Amino acid sequence: MLPDGTSCVHMVFAGADIVYIGEALPPAPLQRAAQVVDGRGFLAAPGFVNTHTHAAMTLFRSYADDMLLMDWLQTKIWPAEDRLTGADVYWATLAAIGEMIKSGTTTYADMYFFMNDVAKATDESGMRGVLARGMAGVAPTAEQALLESRSLYKDWHNQAEGRITVMLGPHAPYTCPSEYLKRVVALSEELGAEIHIHLSETKGEVDDCFKLHGKSPIRHMADLGVLQRGVLAAHCVHVDEQDLALLKTHQVRVAHNPQSNLKLASGFAPVPAMLEAGIIVGLGTDGAASNNNLDLLEEVRLTAMLHKAVTGNPQVIPARRALDLATRDGAAALGLGGKVGELRVGAKADVVLYERQGLHWCPPHDPVSLLVYAAQNSDVHSVWINGRRVLDNRVLTTIDEEKVKQEVSRRGLKLVGK
Repeated sequence: MLPDGTSCVHMVFAGADIVYIGEALPPAPLQRAAQVVDGRGFLAAPGFVNTHTHAAMTLFRSYADDMLLMDWLQTKIWPAEDRLTGADVYWATLAAIGEMIKSGTTTYADMYFFMNDVAKATDESGMRGVLARGMAGVAPTAEQALLESRSLYKDWHNQAEGRITVMLGPHAPYTCPSEYLKRVVALSEELGAEIHIHLSETKGEVDDCFKLHGKSPIRHMADLGVLQRGVLAAHCVHVDEQDLALLKTHQVRVAHNPQSNLKLASGFAPVPAMLEAGIIVGLGTDGAASNNNLDLLEEVRLTAMLHKAVTGNPQVIPARRALDLATRDGAAALGLGGKVGELRVGAKADVVLYERQGLHWCPPHDPVSLLVYAAQNSDVHSVWINGRRVLDNRVLTTIDEEKVKQEVSRRGLKLVGK
């Protein structure tokens, strides 16, 4: 079954692409060439697209909770990150990718360090990734970050059978001075790379930007030429009408992270107003340390329910719209629109099969409503990315799960002195 309720569907992959979807049997040549999977009793859906992660922060899961963002970063996370190695990031990224695959996510956007190791983990696991080396202009590694960003783009952009694309990742206006951001813009122009950045996440960040520059972070980025380079903007919680107009004018895409924003007490992004303005919005999970999971299904559920409560309008983001944010619109936010996030002929074969045997799938009135409001991660049975089966009957086929658990547990405890 497809999310629109169509039953008895046959789907055929050729290499990385979907080449046939229909209720009738596919033509004989496709039948002979196809790998046959019995999908009776399952729901087939596009893979989720996670538009904002710091995947290797799985190493810090449960290490520092119930704190405000800047206190969490300055007293816990940044000191621990100073001790990270490339091997730490490689294993933690594999763990995060395994979690994402097992919860139905087939594409992720990541901003972190040791991104060559992140790219290797993405390549080996079969995951689809949009990768950016995080850059902080106030850090001792500011120059190194620019060099590594250039190398990452030249080495990995459009590599791994086209599954990996590369952006530039200036962390945020409060960690990147104006002159540094101008250099990022120049590098973006040289390489043709787009930009992934945190914007207007907290009220304190916005207030400080007004004190320093006399304008909001979004207006500051527009004046520096950042928004003109093709931008994926994470959070955008504290924005006004002028900010929204700039986001629309410059076709900035927003990565909405409801669970992280709730846990870190950052506030509620005005997603309904963004959608009304025609701004592309995708969903993300942010750093695993701030969310405690990489479960995009929970982000879909929160998005569908949270904004109803905030606006008092039960129709503001219905189930179908919330699912679109996590699939089709998420793909568009990452510059992959028309390639992933949809089940249609010509799209990439990034497909998830959900088992519908649990009591929570009964009665079967509306498959989309059930997927958004009732489905569980344990319902994810099989996952294909680029036509390759990376999860088979809940077992990862490209990742040694036991080895990853051992490595991440050992390395995570060592990083914090335990």
